Amino acid sequence: MRTELASEPGDADRPNEDFASVGLPASGQGGSVVVLDGVTPPKGGTGCLHSVPWFTARLGGALTELTVSLPDVPLVDVLSRAIARTAEAHASTCDLSHPRTPQATVVVARWSPEGVEYLVLSDSALLVESPDGVVTPLLDDRLALLPRSALATDALVDATLRNRENGFFTAAADPSVARRAVTGTLPRREVRALAALTDGAARWVERFAEGDWTDCFHLLRKEGPQALVDRVRTLERADSARSFLGRSKTHDDATVVYAEF
Repeated sequence: MRTELASEPGDADRPNEDFASVGLPASGQGGSVVVLDGVTPPKGGTGCLHSVPWFTARLGGALTELTVSLPDVPLVDVLSRAIARTAEAHASTCDLSHPRTPQATVVVARWSPEGVEYLVLSDSALLVESPDGVVTPLLDDRLALLPRSALATDALVDATLRNRENGFFTAAADPSVARRAVTGTLPRREVRALAALTDGAARWVERFAEGDWTDCFHLLRKEGPQALVDRVRTLERADSARSFLGRSKTHDDATVVYAEF
């Protein structure tokens, strides 16, 4: 089995808010990939004493452990337990009801000899390649489908869309949000490889349109995750007119995990 991981902060002076892991049980049967993209809060309070990297490390660590140690528990329940465990770690010191309490997007894939389970929550991406080379993106596109006018300000998003019906969902402090994720199971024989990307790495497709998801996957297979991150950084620096980036930050944390069975 081949696994590769690359993760790079958008700003060298700021901590990386992403989290990524590959879990391989001691039995040698199966494994898991976990990728989180921490949501950078706007200026102002979040009701929490802790940073986004603290949160993603806690939640990501719990997910990595539980996906491996509880192989028979569905991923929705695994995420719910991990959110609850993380919330308990700071409920006594922080206001977890604040709309900007630390939170993250989530991608989890877990495989066994029989199947490949997946869970995607918010705008990170999971790509799955079949033995005949067909690449299928597994996405939670609720945020992408919202009108730009609805996302005009952070205050508007927090008041009307964040973790709300007809909006979009992220993993924060409410375990029930796990049931909002995009989930499914594929027969193991139908999956040759997979890749999980935060939106900072997915910019190669979604912002800069350098290729489609199949092209992106072929790049990962041939050159590896760091090559994709490097190409995104080159494109970001070249977009001085902000033709592609618009109002988005110039560089975002970028993380990719590639796993080939």
